[in-house]
Amino acid sequence: CNDEGIHTLTVYAFSTENWNRDAEEVSALMSIFCQYCDEIREEAIKDGLRVRVLTTDGERIPKDARENIERLEEETKHCTNFTLNVCFSYGGRNEIVNACKNIAMDVQAGKMNVDEIGEAAVQNKMLTSHCCDPDIIIRTSGEERLSNFLLWQAAYSEFFFLEKQWPELEKGDLLDVIRTFANGRKRRFGK
Repeated sequence: CNDEGIHTLTVYAFSTENWNRDAEEVSALMSIFCQYCDEIREEAIKDGLRVRVLTTDGERIPKDARENIERLEEETKHCTNFTLNVCFSYGGRNEIVNACKNIAMDVQAGKMNVDEIGEAAVQNKMLTSHCCDPDIIIRTSGEERLSNFLLWQAAYSEFFFLEKQWPELEKGDLLDVIRTFANGRKRRFGK
């Protein structure tokens, strides 16, 4: 991504709905995630890549995974070349609900007036407030749905549906999407 001038990538690693899977599968996925944290941390530091883990239900994350997340974020927070957002124990609906709750608490505490509530106020409470909304959302596995991913942020995203599974994607697949987006899509943002 960085080679193509893309400075932020957000991936959906584990949804809040994934907690409903078989306990053995969830345990295996947590182990894989912990291993991934160790591997990516070293690579991220070397390449100047900041990693942010976005979660809407962090209490369910096992202690070892939480510790790995904290270490990964802490040790890459100084990096500025690229931002990798990892949505983990994340749900788009939960993110919107949490943003609304935070706004309600601000109003209740007198930090904000009801008349100040608008899109910008909600955007500022989203987990992705540190970056732009995605221009492109790539959905793999032949599925053609959002699956509770970045529901607020996807309002004007362009969608690309690929038959391949996520681990099968190659650089060429990404380049094809980027070229199609750059050359073939006319973005009007409602105009």
